[in-house]
Amino acid sequence: MPKYITKQRKILTDYLMQHVDENLSAGQIADALSDTVSKSAVYRNLADMEAEGKLHRVMGGGGREVIYRYSGSHACSESLHLSCKKCGKTVHMQKQLADSLVQSVAQNDDFAIDKGETVIYGVCAACQHK
Repeated sequence: MPKYITKQRKILTDYLMQHVDENLSAGQIADALSDTVSKSAVYRNLADMEAEGKLHRVMGGGGREVIYRYSGSHACSESLHLSCKKCGKTVHMQKQLADSLVQSVAQNDDFAIDKGETVIYGVCAACQHK
């Protein structure tokens, strides 16, 4: 953890806490905070927060854009994530279903899934009906 929390870091953290169930690019975050946080401060703090384990960085659905997901809670680190490729909304998979999937993969493929790092991409119900 940093020795002190700057005003810009607090604004960024507050913003991320309000968007826990979303995958956001650094550009999206910088644009949203452009009136209060400099672009360089956004990028620097995102890198620091990732190193501290507070953010997960994943490749976007298309594989070109880096996406950040705030993981400030224990629940987030213990969940599989479902992310909509159309709207970007991310939700936690139901615990019973996630546990069953993790156990099945472990038994059948001898592979241990890291739930907090795993994102499954698809299309959410709202976007399917648009």
